[in-house]
Amino acid sequence: MGPGGYRDNKAMKNLFRNIPADLPEELFETLAQGGSTSIKRIVSKGHTTDWYDQQENEFVVVLKGAARLEFEEGQFREMGPGDCMLIPARARHRVAWTEADTETIWLAVHFPPGED
Repeated sequence: MGPGGYRDNKAMKNLFRNIPADLPEELFETLAQGGSTSIKRIVSKGHTTDWYDQQENEFVVVLKGAARLEFEEGQFREMGPGDCMLIPARARHRVAWTEADTETIWLAVHFPPGED
């Protein structure tokens, strides 16, 4: 066994490394997945998106950079390092802005909505 009891140290990743210099599109990388839940690293650099209308909840945190989310009701949320929020399933939203001169690194957890 390796340090800390891990059998395979090669499985360790760094969320701030291995980012391509050229990002013509946002980079999506699934870090872990089980059942209906997934954890993804998303890297944006001056990117915006079309409207999302997701079937699952999304908990998102900005680790580096800055972004502006827009919601269908006309609300905007500015996000910077450490800012996080839960976007409920079916809440129409989009990325309206990300910094163009540096990467915005997101950690997103997608999971099914609970029953009321």
